[in-house]
Amino acid sequence: MTLEDLDAYLSSNDSPDHCMMLSDLDGFIHGIACSPVFVSAEEWVPVALGGSPDDVPERVLETIVERYADITRGLTSDPPEFSPIFWEAAKGHVMAMDWCEGFLQAVALRSKQWLRLTESGSHGSLMTPIMIHILDDEGNSALGVLKKDLDDALRQAAEEIPESVIGIREFWSKKRTT
Repeated sequence: MTLEDLDAYLSSNDSPDHCMMLSDLDGFIHGIACSPVFVSAEEWVPVALGGSPDDVPERVLETIVERYADITRGLTSDPPEFSPIFWEAAKGHVMAMDWCEGFLQAVALRSKQWLRLTESGSHGSLMTPIMIHILDDEGNSALGVLKKDLDDALRQAAEEIPESVIGIREFWSKKRTT
């Protein structure tokens, strides 16, 4: 099953009602791959699917697990590789909001352990490009970016996400070896 096929399935009426769509699923899996501690597939797959893995075809599960393996391989290769699935708007604008929300759902699974990074004086800013994409119901930035500056800030932050995610992964891998 290709990622396009997975996208079609996740967007269809055949998928579980509360499953993630492709971009937020991709962000979620990246967050799992970057986690400071191991999160088992038995825990994260039901979160991604919004229910039991028994409710989806085996090929869907296989594709999701393959995506996890691809992401992990990319982030641990030398040099690291990062290829997120962001949506693209009509005029070519990258839309990373869903991806970032998915990433933060993965962080929420081990929020206490993630505090070591987010409260780090030296590396906490690695989360900023992801956090900039979090808006409240009125479209206000959780980080206080002014509405007049938000489009530019979102565009710039989307460009910075690859470097940040690689930095996050490296931060945790160094902490594991020390």
